[in-house]
Amino acid sequence: MTGIKTTGEKKMMFFSGRAHPELAEEVAHQLGVGVVPTKAFDFANGEIYVRYQESARGADCFLIQSHTAPINKWIMEQLIMIDALKRASARSITVIVPFYGYARQDKKHRGREPISARLIADLMKTAGADRLLTVDLHTDQIQGFFDGPVDHLFALPLLADYVGAKVDRSKLTVVSPDAGRVRVADRWCDRLGAPLAIVHKRRDKDVANQVTVHEVVGEVKGRVCVLVDDMIDTGGTICAAADALFAHGAEDVIVTATHGVLSGPAADRLKNSKVSEFVFTNTLPTPSELSESLDKIKVLSIAPTIARAVREVFEDGSVTSLFDEQ
Repeated sequence: MTGIKTTGEKKMMFFSGRAHPELAEEVAHQLGVGVVPTKAFDFANGEIYVRYQESARGADCFLIQSHTAPINKWIMEQLIMIDALKRASARSITVIVPFYGYARQDKKHRGREPISARLIADLMKTAGADRLLTVDLHTDQIQGFFDGPVDHLFALPLLADYVGAKVDRSKLTVVSPDAGRVRVADRWCDRLGAPLAIVHKRRDKDVANQVTVHEVVGEVKGRVCVLVDDMIDTGGTICAAADALFAHGAEDVIVTATHGVLSGPAADRLKNSKVSEFVFTNTLPTPSELSESLDKIKVLSIAPTIARAVREVFEDGSVTSLFDEQ
């Protein structure tokens, strides 16, 4: 006989960067594990140092980091943490990215532009990631940018069930804020048994975050409209779409989005909007000035969904089965 046989069991270890520790703790609690103690700090010149306080040798490692502001810092920290796990002889490295940074740059609109979403995927693979787990990518094609398995989770069941329990479904109309969200809005319609409407918009290609709304396609007069989107950044698009719905006779408007980026003028726009409620998940931390002062923001936890997916991956189960009802 040559060689040595082992009878060891699989071992899961859960790691977190510093971007959104509250979500990491929620996911860890759902899994019944602790977050591995990690020493992480910034040098005076901004360089990031990371060292894990426990051995990761032979473990199936899950590393969570959401790309919130300052986004470039947290992406870099995640890459460094992946590299540290690779050099610590981890058996496998699954990177959990609740909000995938640079997802809006998924194709070239004009010449001499980057495809930054592909670059992020390449960086993670080069750093040592074996698998990617993320929530509601801006476009499905980003899954093909990563050279390895990608588990794409959806917040639709969580958001739709909340809205469905809150509103009289006979008066509900699901609204896509632009043509690109129609497919997602259609899934909402199937789940809630509601009709679909679309807000037609046109962007100024030379001015960032500048949107002009032209018309509403579909019946919204006297209806409770739920605007569905994947993310809200400055709030310009969604607030303009809501104004268009009210101008066409909508009784009320509820806005839902998986990712509440809420940067720049978003706080003022949300406060001044006639929208009755903004519903987000906690893939990103809600800015303190909004969470403390704006009572029409509702944040639902995505942690149970992520935890169930992590368990399926670790136990060689089916992540797809979590969303079969869609």
